[in-house]
Amino acid sequence: MKKLIAIAVLFFGVVSFTNAQTKVAHINTQELISAMPEMKKAKTEFDKLQQSLGADIQASVTEYRNKVKQYTNEAPNKTDAENEARKKELADLEVRIQEAQAAAEKTAQQKYIDLTKPIQEKALNAIQKVARAQGFSYVLDGTPGSGLLLADGTDLMPAVKKELGIQ
Repeated sequence: MKKLIAIAVLFFGVVSFTNAQTKVAHINTQELISAMPEMKKAKTEFDKLQQSLGADIQASVTEYRNKVKQYTNEAPNKTDAENEARKKELADLEVRIQEAQAAAEKTAQQKYIDLTKPIQEKALNAIQKVARAQGFSYVLDGTPGSGLLLADGTDLMPAVKKELGIQ
């Protein structure tokens, strides 16, 4: 029901904009940002970081598996105290791996934000510059899933790509 009300409000809002001779345009920001050379470089850098972080985690997992195999094979020949100490060692190693995975994920998320924020700001600035130059009062994001119901208006993608020097 709330969604229906939101659609009705959006529809009547668009009708009101049209009646007031307000110029509205749209652009798929996700497509624009993906086409920017800076984003391609950022993706390459991010992928390298993820590979590096993944390799470190995988080395720890391999070490853990090797110790489990070794300790399982040697368990019958060890005392109960030694087996308990080994179980604790494995549990501690498991915790360290989980903590390393969490830290790697946090590092990757922060790096992604650090890499993409300037690119998003550059795209937004270019969109605003082109929209103002062409006399648009509003620009809607045409990215699929963004809530855009109709995109028959002017698409700013070609002009913004030109502004950014993207082919």
